[in-house]
Amino acid sequence: MSEFSKKDILQQQRQAALAEKAEIQANIEKKLKLLPDLPGCYLMKNADDLIIYVGKAKNLKNRVRSYFRGAHDAKTTKLVSEIHHFETIVTNSNKEALILEINLIQEYKPIYNIRLKEGTMYPYLKITNERNPQLVITNHVVKDGGQYFGPFPNVYAATNTQQLLHKVYPLRRCNKNETRACFYYHLGQCIGSCDHSVSRDTYNEQIAHIKRFLNGDVAEIKQDLKAKMATAAEKLDFEQAADYRDQIDYIETTIERQVVMSQDYDNMDVFGYTFDKGWISVQVFMLRQGSILKREAAIFPSHGEPEEEVTTFIARFYKEQPHIKPRAILTPSDVDSKLLEEVLEISVSTPLRGKKRSILELCEKNSKLSLDEKFRLIAMSEQKTIGAVAELAEILQIPQADYIESFDHSNISGTHSVSGMVVYRDGKPDRKSYRKFKIKSVEGANEFAHTQEVIRRRYTRLLREQKTLPDLILMDGGKIQIRAARDVLENELGIAIPVAGMVKDDKHKTAALMDGYSEAVLEIDHRSQAFHFIQRVQDEVHRYAISYHRQVRSKTQFGSKLDEIEGVGPKTRNKLLKHFKSIARIKTADLEEFRKLGIPGPTAERILSVLNEGDNDRVTPSKAEGILANHVNKLTSD
Repeated sequence: MSEFSKKDILQQQRQAALAEKAEIQANIEKKLKLLPDLPGCYLMKNADDLIIYVGKAKNLKNRVRSYFRGAHDAKTTKLVSEIHHFETIVTNSNKEALILEINLIQEYKPIYNIRLKEGTMYPYLKITNERNPQLVITNHVVKDGGQYFGPFPNVYAATNTQQLLHKVYPLRRCNKNETRACFYYHLGQCIGSCDHSVSRDTYNEQIAHIKRFLNGDVAEIKQDLKAKMATAAEKLDFEQAADYRDQIDYIETTIERQVVMSQDYDNMDVFGYTFDKGWISVQVFMLRQGSILKREAAIFPSHGEPEEEVTTFIARFYKEQPHIKPRAILTPSDVDSKLLEEVLEISVSTPLRGKKRSILELCEKNSKLSLDEKFRLIAMSEQKTIGAVAELAEILQIPQADYIESFDHSNISGTHSVSGMVVYRDGKPDRKSYRKFKIKSVEGANEFAHTQEVIRRRYTRLLREQKTLPDLILMDGGKIQIRAARDVLENELGIAIPVAGMVKDDKHKTAALMDGYSEAVLEIDHRSQAFHFIQRVQDEVHRYAISYHRQVRSKTQFGSKLDEIEGVGPKTRNKLLKHFKSIARIKTADLEEFRKLGIPGPTAERILSVLNEGDNDRVTPSKAEGILANHVNKLTSD
């Protein structure tokens, strides 16, 4: 194919793409003119009619139009490029719009909306909802009728509090199936429901004591412990007295201190955020018992107004985790606090001075530090990925190499021939797009024909399904693979995709790149990001092809060996393949396992006999019986 015809094909492809884009834009413009000046939600959809982004707006007309007017940052530009059409839902108020937005995001999980991370929950103390309740530690708060207290900063704090309450106000500690008094009952740390019936009134009294204590009323328990300590000391039971003293110290140094400190900062969350370069960094400080119990962090691209995105983030934070909702929250001044108060039904405010203002500023400072770190990591990652493929495109003198497909073949003396294809997008592996090929039309070791078959199958399908073609094809090999790929692409399919070969040295290591048209070996600086990228691609595609080859060879050898056994037909063989997965597992199976698969005893014995032929170390059922008989005889003779 001439250079002129290749350019001609590319030009036609570009013109078709531009015409389709113009038609999409024209349809969008028609809908933009019909948008109302009302609050509501908008749903951005791609060409497959999938919802890719959900947003809310006080004024749908102004907000939705802004996506298709003027310049945007890279993240929003990418979103807009994938919008094929959109829908809107009008609501009566901004509050309804926010609630609807949260519900739509939860239902459809659009790829461009932030997905809140389900982090590890902090521990809670729970009084179970049972006839004989227990006081347990749990990380999950569910609607099961239980009474939850917390969260605690860590399991150590929750455990210490639980152990203290076990000693002072014990509930049931043993399992339900106990029939006699347990060890803890004799220590005074179990109410004894396994030994005798305990009335509901008794339980309710104990639970009332526990609830008062966990709500900060510690005077009663301290007085009780001091009396017990004095009694123990009078009896010269100094070990028991010391235990009571330690319990009092724990209350004074931990529980009472937290109650005093938490008067202004108990059960409060603080939100701070930073917006820069199209990204939002949010920090959440969860204040419990007067200290920062937990810190949550989230960094995500912003596709709307930053303050609106943060308002939605806060509302979703509690709507999706209702059990962690605090008494009050502090937010920056540009967050819609009135809207959040309406939706969350809690106090939302912005402190202007004092300690609360200092905490808010500290939260915002942390959000900025996190975002700065994110940008540094992005820069390093882009140099390794996007920078590497840009450098590669420059070396090959092609427009871009953002979407790459790479192929490698694997066989042994021409048998079990397979190929593997790996995909890289923006310099990163796209493992969901990897593909395996079992060679169907070629026998023997024929690299040229293998390459032709795989390239033909892959790109015939992409053309038929009207899928996007790659910017570059990388073959693990040189002239043979390159020529075969070009022959199919240009002479059979009439498409022009740049092709290059990854050339290895005598030690089978990545050495250079071969241009697909001039077939010249292009020297690349081995210290460059482009060279390291080629190494990664070549190693990955080789690994993938070899892995598939081993899988195919193993299954074939497995089936072939079984086919040689009398009485084993295709159905029996498939049963064995599906159940045991490997020869090794069949060899060690017993006759009962075969019987469960519906395989007759004589056939099972033949299978074991053939597979274990020459394996003198295997202990078969008959051999095991002989060993046992010899052992018994030896014992009786002694």
